[in-house]
Amino acid sequence: MVVLNRIYTRTGDAGETALGNGARVAKHSLRVSAYGTVDETNATVGMARLHADGETDAALARIQNDLFDLGADLCRPDMAGDADAGYPVLRMVASQVDRLEAEIDAMNARLEPLRSFILPGGSALAAHLHLCRTVSRRAERLTVELAGSDEVNAHALKYLNRLSDWFFVAARIANEDGQADVLWVPGANR
Repeated sequence: MVVLNRIYTRTGDAGETALGNGARVAKHSLRVSAYGTVDETNATVGMARLHADGETDAALARIQNDLFDLGADLCRPDMAGDADAGYPVLRMVASQVDRLEAEIDAMNARLEPLRSFILPGGSALAAHLHLCRTVSRRAERLTVELAGSDEVNAHALKYLNRLSDWFFVAARIANEDGQADVLWVPGANR
């Protein structure tokens, strides 16, 4: 359980922060950049939700919760030490990836195949979902880079990879099931 009765701690005034296992690292470390960008993704999802309703809003709420799980996972290195933590360590699991895949498949079944790349835009919800897509892809790139030098949960990487696809397909759904997608016209302004 998290209890936040004081928001500022002054412990980061020298440019360091604590990871989930208590280790202190520079605020510009790759791990902090990765989970910080996951947090930024979550903020963009919050903006998208201002334009969503029904099942789309419910799915985005689930994703926001997953993104907090993902941040908790990424902020705690040393997966081998999880058993000795003294509390259940939160890690991403296969079922979270599986749910995204099932939702992508269900949404994509409603859409005609793309015959052109699409530009971010159309409805307000679609535009926000495209922003979610690009920020989540940056989070994925940072997490992949982190995995090149430090331990990262494989389910965390898979989740981020599927998430950008989820946002892409959801943006098409938000554009009248792809009928209002904004198509790229190569060389149109030459």
